[in-house]
Amino acid sequence: MAGVFVFLLTLWLFYAYASGHYSFAPTLLGVFTVILGAFVTLIALGKPLGDNTCTPTAYLLGSLGVSSSIIFANVGAAYGTAKAGAGIAGLGVMRGDLVMRSLIPVVMAGVLGIYGLITSVILNGHLEGPQNLSLYSGYAYLGAGLTVGLSSLGAGYAIGVVGDVGARCNALANGKLFVGMILILIFAEALGLYGLIVGLVVASSAGDKGKNLCVSHQAAQGVSAF
Repeated sequence: MAGVFVFLLTLWLFYAYASGHYSFAPTLLGVFTVILGAFVTLIALGKPLGDNTCTPTAYLLGSLGVSSSIIFANVGAAYGTAKAGAGIAGLGVMRGDLVMRSLIPVVMAGVLGIYGLITSVILNGHLEGPQNLSLYSGYAYLGAGLTVGLSSLGAGYAIGVVGDVGARCNALANGKLFVGMILILIFAEALGLYGLIVGLVVASSAGDKGKNLCVSHQAAQGVSAF
């Protein structure tokens, strides 16, 4: 199933680039999904059925969750800051008195990077005792990191677009669209907050649920672990 999904997504990416109908966030998400799907498929094919020995791959999956949360959150924050900053720069030419009020999208985009930072630190704290880490916990940490990272990426994309267009239109409307723009930005920021809450809930329960699901290499080989 994962292979079919990766194949169809690869075809979509080729079509998007060939036709020119692609944008930043969907293209980045599609490339990452292709790589991740191929990686997970190789893991499933490489582990024999019924083998309950803890594998280092679980720690790799957890580390991918740590990195993906901060990477995608920072990408979303960077895009939101750059996109909204370009709009604010154009706004300053027409209405320099509205520049300071229009910096709110930049601040809200920067908060998304903090979401990824918090999640990465918490996930890294759970990655103790890699010799006893099960695949269940590894996949859970990966899912938690992706939840926060991709939610922040989507929120940053929305904040950037709204901040860019909203700042320009607000200048043309003599500040009458400011309240409406702020409300839209708040709902866009909430998307990243939803991902942060779900990611932390998944990460907090993954360690207990994944205990005793596999046997460490030392125990399997009859060697005492120090």
